[in-house]
Amino acid sequence: MSLPSYASGTSAVPLLGETIGANLERTVASYGDREALVELATGRRWTYTEFNADVDRFARGLLARGINKGDRVGIWAPNCAEWTITQYATAKLGAILVNINPAYRTHELAYALNQSGVKLLVSATAFKTSDYRAMVDDVRADCPALTDVVYLGTADWDSVVEAAAGVSAEQLAERMAGLSFDDPINIQYTSGTTGFPKGATLSHHNILNNGYFVTETIGFGPADRLCIPVPFYHCFGMVMGNLGCTTHGACMVIPGPAFEPAATLTAVQDERCTGLYGVPTMFIAELDLPDFASYDLSSLRTGIMAGSPCPIEVMKRCVAEMHMAEVAICYGMTETSPVSTQTRRDDDLDRRTSTVGQVLPHVEVKLVDPATGLVVPRGETGELCTRGYSVMLGYWDDPEKTAEAIDQARWMHTGDLAVMRDDGYVNIVGRIKDMVIRGGENVYPREIEEFLYTHPDIADVQAIGVPDKKYGEELCAWIRLHDGATPLDAEAVREFCKGRLAHYKIPRYVLLVDEFPMTVTGKIRKVEMREKSLALLGIDGPEHR
Repeated sequence: MSLPSYASGTSAVPLLGETIGANLERTVASYGDREALVELATGRRWTYTEFNADVDRFARGLLARGINKGDRVGIWAPNCAEWTITQYATAKLGAILVNINPAYRTHELAYALNQSGVKLLVSATAFKTSDYRAMVDDVRADCPALTDVVYLGTADWDSVVEAAAGVSAEQLAERMAGLSFDDPINIQYTSGTTGFPKGATLSHHNILNNGYFVTETIGFGPADRLCIPVPFYHCFGMVMGNLGCTTHGACMVIPGPAFEPAATLTAVQDERCTGLYGVPTMFIAELDLPDFASYDLSSLRTGIMAGSPCPIEVMKRCVAEMHMAEVAICYGMTETSPVSTQTRRDDDLDRRTSTVGQVLPHVEVKLVDPATGLVVPRGETGELCTRGYSVMLGYWDDPEKTAEAIDQARWMHTGDLAVMRDDGYVNIVGRIKDMVIRGGENVYPREIEEFLYTHPDIADVQAIGVPDKKYGEELCAWIRLHDGATPLDAEAVREFCKGRLAHYKIPRYVLLVDEFPMTVTGKIRKVEMREKSLALLGIDGPEHR
């Protein structure tokens, strides 16, 4: 009889029962002279003692500006040292940091500021083509809770730091002593595909422990240096990156304000980074650099690829060509702080390239039949649910949406379809909403994508379902070719699939593209892909539905 698709992460290593501020103080006491933070764009460097001093100074300055426990402090900026300083300063105060996507425009900015009730906003003045000052001016009248804006790189930031002189170290220590590790400390807006984004509310306990156990699982220690090109405003950057480093006395390396493949590899080379993070599209861009072979990446041993499904062929190249022999794949979501499953350092290539690993310590995972809620046997497809310290407190000021996501037994329903193997390792096969039903057959786009990655001319691929009068849905493959590759048409792709995939899994439509619509964190926006596919293929009429 097959085992049920349930696993719990046992561990001899206990959870951290402290606040983020207390944990940082403990790290500073042990590793004060070690390098904590490097910002390549400006050449600035901090030891842990120096970093903690700047964090405390900014925290005291915020205290002087009237920021109290539970107040929301927004941050709207690309990756920079001040982002990280603000992250830890607000944690020491018990203020709730509200991460705002750098790509937001005025409508989205106003929504995030109002929905969370941001009192003080730390903001860049501009980024890429966005004039942040002008946008803040546009929405400020409509955001009554917002009473203070601090612009980075201006006298505003300096004035907060100078205000610290009016608040003693003892006053800050007193504030920290009054905090609980279960207090909310962070709001992150999930990229909603329909309607407004929801504010996942996370505690010290949620994110401190997740950052700790993710990096503990890849063997991090004080000698490690992590290159972090993923955005801080997302869990990947601020939790798995920053908190992962500070809980181990490791060094955070910021290669630039936004991802740029050459700058990332330069940072790895020049700073002798031992770890590198990225979503699959980032690793693909790095590997595709014409001068990729000229970078000295020999210091790398590990890293994490996550954020969206990881192509097997790309993972193999990271291991073979980037020296990342211990690279891990993580699976999770913002609402779970974020990681629930992760591959292990000593996993063989099969586990490390064809699964998202096994359950993390102190976390539970189960796969259930979406219709009945019952746990499915191992080897069968079910919705992945997770429970434990990592599950968010809830969606900010939205009990109804919280109840839809977290059931009465505190299981977070992810909406992802997965299979648990006999050995407990998990494979994500798609989203419940992404699953394509063609003529009564369930087709999981992930399977089709992994197969098409084996074509020598295909650099990247995404599969979606589009309406079809006869079969209900048909498969459409968006394909990005390697530079210089011979263009493919639908017939050539079907010929490649013939005899190797079941007929109903072979894409009917093929679209050659230069890029995919995606969020700043590298997640593919399949809803937008479907809309564009209907227009491009001329199947947007009701007769096709």
